[in-house]
Amino acid sequence: MSVPAEEATDQERRFVIVTAARELAEAEGWLGLSVRRVAEKATMDIGDLYRHFADQEALLAAVAVHGFAELAAALTAAHADNPCPERAWAVMAGAYLDFAYANPAVYDAMLALTPDLALGASGVPAAPRAVFAALRATLLPLAQGRDPDTLAEVGWSLLHGVVMLTRGGRLRPEAQEERETMITERLLSWPCSASGNPVGAGQAMP
Repeated sequence: MSVPAEEATDQERRFVIVTAARELAEAEGWLGLSVRRVAEKATMDIGDLYRHFADQEALLAAVAVHGFAELAAALTAAHADNPCPERAWAVMAGAYLDFAYANPAVYDAMLALTPDLALGASGVPAAPRAVFAALRATLLPLAQGRDPDTLAEVGWSLLHGVVMLTRGGRLRPEAQEERETMITERLLSWPCSASGNPVGAGQAMP
């Protein structure tokens, strides 16, 4: 049941605004999206919107943070539902790609339009850091003496690169499944012992 506007809390109003912005962006793109249109979509006075977000940049950042939180939740759920530790990276990567392709405008807000949310920047909210932490935890058993932070950055780079190149039409459509299989199951795969069995496959993931 929706909450009447006059009874909504500040947090609920912010959520309504963010939802309106992301729905408009997913339908029409970020280019040309105005605060006035977002206010109309949210059935809210533009002055009320500005009381919650100082400008369009602040609204874009809020959409991005919400997106990171949703992606982190999707990765966490994928990990929880996976009974095979040796397939943890494949499962998590699949969840990442599914989110990115299903929410292109939100994904752009997260990773193309908000440089202040870079992991190395000061004061980065918890949600972007949670995504990196989930990817790092999944790849940690594959590090095998390599720096786990760098390995997580490489894994994230592979996923982000294939998303952006695929969306941009720069890669062969007929090879998409093969590319994604190579990233998730071959380039970064569970290390095997001399017998060919996955090392530590019976151990729980961090």
